[in-house]
Amino acid sequence: MSLLRKWVLIGISLAFLTLFIVFPLIIVFSEALKKGMELYFQSLIEPDALAAIKLTLMTAAIVVPLNTIFGIIAAWGIAKFDFKGKNLLITLVDIPFAVSPVIAGLAFVLLYGSHGFLGPFLEEHNIKVIFATPGIILATIFVTFPFVVRELIPIMQEQGNDEEIAAITLGASWWQIFFKVTLPNIKWALLYGVILCNARSMGEFGAVSVVSGHIRGETNTLPLHVEILYNEYQFTASFAVASLLALLAIVTLFIKKVVEWKLKDS
Repeated sequence: MSLLRKWVLIGISLAFLTLFIVFPLIIVFSEALKKGMELYFQSLIEPDALAAIKLTLMTAAIVVPLNTIFGIIAAWGIAKFDFKGKNLLITLVDIPFAVSPVIAGLAFVLLYGSHGFLGPFLEEHNIKVIFATPGIILATIFVTFPFVVRELIPIMQEQGNDEEIAAITLGASWWQIFFKVTLPNIKWALLYGVILCNARSMGEFGAVSVVSGHIRGETNTLPLHVEILYNEYQFTASFAVASLLALLAIVTLFIKKVVEWKLKDS
């Protein structure tokens, strides 16, 4: 009976995954390639698509390192030290998980928009944040910054402070402690968090949609470009660009799985 129950549960899980993940992916790639490879590649190399790809990669290239640095510093402080306000800091780290990305984007508009709190100051100094690349980067930083820190905190708490204390007694500096003691112990968890942060930064839609202004060739990331093409009934082109995002997701999942194996072995 237990064997039957096991296979029933496995069958239900596989059916669910097939229905909600495998079939949609098959449809995306089949629609993208339905009119041939030539049109598929033309959809990816047309100017607006290339601009969206460039902006998406540039945003990820800025956001991921910044959130990695923040994640390491915050996780080290939370896991290794006791201080007043520690629980508040942990709560603040989790805010992007609780707040809708659309609300986060709206908050940036209210803060940096022309009629926002800092809007007059920014306009006076000719600094454009909303409906420009800086706004997209800020919104993406907000929605992705918990990923690295949340992966590192449990690992650092489990490892404790013994090795760092031993290094201090031997006269090691803080930089030596970090690079020779702390970093080797957290490298796979750090890489795992970086992968998740990168995946979210490239696929973020809600917050970016609010602050971007949907300016073709300037402020459209790949997800926004897919939406515009689909709304304009350019279905083959929209699915072609969507397939590129799907390929990035598949590669990310493969790397994520490799890192998970490394985490289990370490």
